[in-house]
Amino acid sequence: MNRIIHAHWFAILSLACLLLLSTQTHAGSKDFGEFQVHWSVFPSTFLAPEVARENNLNRSKSIGIVNISIMRETENGGLEPVSGQVEGKVLNDVQQVKFLGFRRIQEGNAVYFIAEYQYSNAELMTFQITARPTGSKEDLPIRFAHTLFND
Repeated sequence: MNRIIHAHWFAILSLACLLLLSTQTHAGSKDFGEFQVHWSVFPSTFLAPEVARENNLNRSKSIGIVNISIMRETENGGLEPVSGQVEGKVLNDVQQVKFLGFRRIQEGNAVYFIAEYQYSNAELMTFQITARPTGSKEDLPIRFAHTLFND
């Protein structure tokens, strides 16, 4: 059952990444040499109610989800997920800071970190996140901004 929940959650996150043409979803990545940090942001209303409930996530027009993954380049040029730690904060357009409480989720080889945050309609949110791969002494800082709209 737990494996099904995580597989379903991973499928939902993958779908969210595919919705890049939507102004509601934002995704990107930053290269740090051996490592890459990938991110996506989307409204929690993109989640099916049962997926949100099964993963203890709030589903609301004013709650967004930020998803972070740390990837390492393999010898054959591919990418593999890496565990680690992720922390960060989000600032609204008047520079009010909200700290993000990331949760680590692992399903098979996939490892990602998710956090919820509150936003107001059409509010520009700036994310300042630091990822640290397990076994690395190097912090991988990323910064990006995105605006979500209540649907």
